[in-house]
Amino acid sequence: MTMNNKAYQDYVKKKAKPSPIVKNMAWAFFVGGLICVIGQGLTDFFRAMGVNEEQVSTATSMTLIFFAALLTGLGVFDNIAKRAGAGTLVPITGFANAMVAPAMEFKSEGVITGTAVKLFTVAGPVIVFGVSASIIVGLIQYFLGLI
Repeated sequence: MTMNNKAYQDYVKKKAKPSPIVKNMAWAFFVGGLICVIGQGLTDFFRAMGVNEEQVSTATSMTLIFFAALLTGLGVFDNIAKRAGAGTLVPITGFANAMVAPAMEFKSEGVITGTAVKLFTVAGPVIVFGVSASIIVGLIQYFLGLI
């Protein structure tokens, strides 16, 4: 059976069920907002505990990353992400999930050859880009006399 593009597109439209876009957006908004509220709560908590103002945002980010990685490792984060979509991917928790999820897929291959290799496969480009970008920005600032 041979189909042209138009016939194939019509076939796909008939078979695909419509996406509940308003419901999906509401869930993404709710969960993303909830993550931000938790982040604000952590910030307030660290301030109340007397953490240095310069370190409060670092402590908040590290805590959110830790819990997102933990929930990914336990298989909970993916269930939340299925419902919330971009609501879990946009905040910093999405980065933690993107780091841990591939490593969890390869844990059966061992700690070194599976989990660790996948962690560094994902982290490598992030680290290289971060270091490269900071060097370039530093050089630009140096030559412009800003530092």
